[in-house]
Amino acid sequence: MIITLSRQMGAGGSEVARNVALALEWRLVDNELIDQVAVRSGLSPERVAEREEQAPGFVERLIRTLTRAAPEILSGPDGPDPELEEARLVKITESLVAEVAREGRVVLVGRAAPAVLKDDQDAFNVKVVAPKDFRVAVVAARETVSEDEARYRVEQSDTNRALYHRQYYGRDWNDASLYHLVLNTAALGVESVVDTIVGRAKRLWPQETKERRTPSR
Repeated sequence: MIITLSRQMGAGGSEVARNVALALEWRLVDNELIDQVAVRSGLSPERVAEREEQAPGFVERLIRTLTRAAPEILSGPDGPDPELEEARLVKITESLVAEVAREGRVVLVGRAAPAVLKDDQDAFNVKVVAPKDFRVAVVAARETVSEDEARYRVEQSDTNRALYHRQYYGRDWNDASLYHLVLNTAALGVESVVDTIVGRAKRLWPQETKERRTPSR
């Protein structure tokens, strides 16, 4: 049993996931996965976090294509590995997501988990969304930046995640039919979104969720 939680930037996905995990008394897997990917890839957690659900841009792809075609041009003996760093991170992340899913009783945030676990009958896939203006206001307040900068970050995040899913999984990240639930935190509020997910989990897995308390909020 695993609940995957995809989220738009600024929609409150991490808060929702945290409260769902508390209510069910399940394990929450969010940023700790970055550290695990970093260990297996030999990269820093910061570098892995930068690449999360982000496909390489045109310039990056061009440079890496040239590196593979003529590595002596762009790298010496100690230069970069010609293998696409992003593709390697994708494979490492996929293996970790599969391992986490096998443990069961997990709420997993991000990492394109619905695509990775598309054939897993015990995966319940949720996406948390909100209108762009709402998310921009949240990001501006949370990160103490201007509205213009917040809007840029939100739009970049949306674009990167959409490209990532299309490039590596051939999926439309914005296609609601790829999720079991799509919930709007601006319209419903975080508490109602949490209650909806928890309620559905209890119906799906009654033996794993019975007599579990909802944390006070």
